[in-house]
Amino acid sequence: MWLLILEAMAALALLLFAVWWTMFSGRKRRDDDDEPGAKP
Repeated sequence: MWLLILEAMAALALLLFAVWWTMFSGRKRRDDDDEPGAKP
């Protein structure tokens, strides 16, 4: 029984890590991105 709980917790941790990775590993925003005169 404890093995099933351990496996479920590992799967949940992997899912949370994948969600965190996809949310926060994108392009870094700069402060001047929203200014109309900013360079492309």
